[in-house]
Amino acid sequence: MGWIQTELKDVWVFEPKIWGDERGYFFESYNAANLPPGFENTIFVQDNEAKSKKNVLRGLHYQLPPYDQAKLVRVVTGEVLDVIIDIRPDSSTYKKTFSLILNDITKKQLLVPRGFAHGYVVLSDEAIFAYKCDNFYYPAAEGGILYSDDSLRIDWLIDVKNAIVSDKDAILPLFDHHQPFIQTT
Repeated sequence: MGWIQTELKDVWVFEPKIWGDERGYFFESYNAANLPPGFENTIFVQDNEAKSKKNVLRGLHYQLPPYDQAKLVRVVTGEVLDVIIDIRPDSSTYKKTFSLILNDITKKQLLVPRGFAHGYVVLSDEAIFAYKCDNFYYPAAEGGILYSDDSLRIDWLIDVKNAIVSDKDAILPLFDHHQPFIQTT
């Protein structure tokens, strides 16, 4: 149990140790002293939570520098498919995607670094999705990529024709037309 590095540069999955008995369960969902290499000095400044019904698809979102965000994401109840895309042009894993099922059984979490677009789709009847951000939300720095961009070949595990998306997400640009993510530091 603990942090597992994925095939994408700087992306980590956290598998917590869960103690359970007839009363229920306990697990440590976050510990600043237990962050993976490269994130030891990360300070999360904002927590967010969203409740959604089955087939709601949120994303793919990011914020442009200097307002970019690293996120530690998890599911409190239900199940989602979480998807990220490396949008850092200088990265060895640029334009590569990673997906992971997050749910209230395994309690896995995904650490999404700055420079990644992020989205998820709800697979259960409903889900509560929670995440920590290391930078504040700044609307003028919003960026996004259309979830159904064929060039990304994302398998959302649902028929995307049945996806419930916001008006804003439905008109996001294709990957080749999104605002470029240029690191400022």
